[in-house]
Amino acid sequence: MSGNEISGSNEYIIHHKSRRKSFFYRSKGDSPFKRIVIHTVLIFACVIAIYPALRILSVSLRPGDRLLSTSLAIIPKDATLDNYREVLFDKNFFLWLWNSSIITITTAIVGVILASTSAYAFSRWRFPGRGPGLVFLLATQMIPAAMLMIPIYILAARLHLINTYKGLVFAYSVSSIPFSIWILKGYYDTVPVELEEAAEIDGLSKLSSFYRIVLPLSTPALAIVFLFNFMAAWNDFLLARIMLQRETMYTWTLGLQSLQGQFQTEWGAYSAASIMIAIPVMTLFLFSSKWLISGLTLGSVKG
Repeated sequence: MSGNEISGSNEYIIHHKSRRKSFFYRSKGDSPFKRIVIHTVLIFACVIAIYPALRILSVSLRPGDRLLSTSLAIIPKDATLDNYREVLFDKNFFLWLWNSSIITITTAIVGVILASTSAYAFSRWRFPGRGPGLVFLLATQMIPAAMLMIPIYILAARLHLINTYKGLVFAYSVSSIPFSIWILKGYYDTVPVELEEAAEIDGLSKLSSFYRIVLPLSTPALAIVFLFNFMAAWNDFLLARIMLQRETMYTWTLGLQSLQGQFQTEWGAYSAASIMIAIPVMTLFLFSSKWLISGLTLGSVKG
């Protein structure tokens, strides 16, 4: 073998080893092997997360209340929309959705208003009891929700708030506002005080600088707080169960529970209603995704 052939063979081996090494390791950026592993894990996690929802869809398309099936097909051969038709026209589905929407949207708006102003006071002013107050607000989040059922019900009964929208809004606000204050307080701390001082020099009052300067800069945090309050109220069952006793006031969680009888459960209608209930929440998250992404940087330094 000539010297040129040996040299070419060595260059091929070195090049091959270099390509194999670069496949598993790179000094800058992710290697192809790492990207393959990451995407494989993510795809597997997505399949695990979405499979239960697909099974619910399958049950909703089956005729009658057939819950179990030997077939693994997502769309059954005898698929029908009768369960959806029954929920929409024979049940109080739109009433449940209306009640839930009124309560959750009001709770989210009230939560944002109260939390934004309270968090601003904790962030900008130093007053007696400020530190213990923040610790107390955080400590309230460690109390199990079940422990609050009786005191909230007693307060609501004495204030004549049972079977009212105001009663549930009051109950949800008590449990969600403390954590919202902590979220907004951390974000306000990153907003430079010099911006407000400059606005006040230009003639704005403290309140005007808060609404015109601080709040617009805190839009991502306000969106996170709105969604947190919205989801806490939208998904609740326990408080709604003890606060609402008239069927005309039922939220969607109580409405679905009413489909469950002592000896029989309308699984088809239950699954169909669950699928339709998920649509508004998914739509909300799709439209607010940009705010959610921005909200991931809460607490970072902003110039």
